[in-house]
Amino acid sequence: MDAYQYVVLRCVPRPEREEFLNVGVVLYCPEQKFLAARWALEEARLSAFAPDLDLAHVRAGLESIDLICAGTAHAGFGAGVRATAYGIRALVDNESARFGLLKAPKSTVLQPGPVHGGVTADAAIELDRVFTHQVG
Repeated sequence: MDAYQYVVLRCVPRPEREEFLNVGVVLYCPEQKFLAARWALEEARLSAFAPDLDLAHVRAGLESIDLICAGTAHAGFGAGVRATAYGIRALVDNESARFGLLKAPKSTVLQPGPVHGGVTADAAIELDRVFTHQVG
């Protein structure tokens, strides 16, 4: 059994109100080198919840999460560098770094919830199970 972490993706149409609907899950399992998202937009439900919400914008954001998980969102830009207290270091592009980006708190329409964890023998099956439980 391998340890994994996941975050639930929330659609927060008005961040200042902190009301949200769960729309997806991102699951990361380092031992299996697995990072993937599963999401679904229930357009009728979201439209009833937030009539002015631009669903195309939300869909584009979720599609970009798929690209980040696959490591293709920034393929043309290279890994880059960042400044640290000890100088400059090259950024590493791997599943861990990408999950770190996706789980970071945001004040946008798409937000990750708190990080949760567990153990699994098959991360892909676990992603489906967590998605069904958290999103439906």
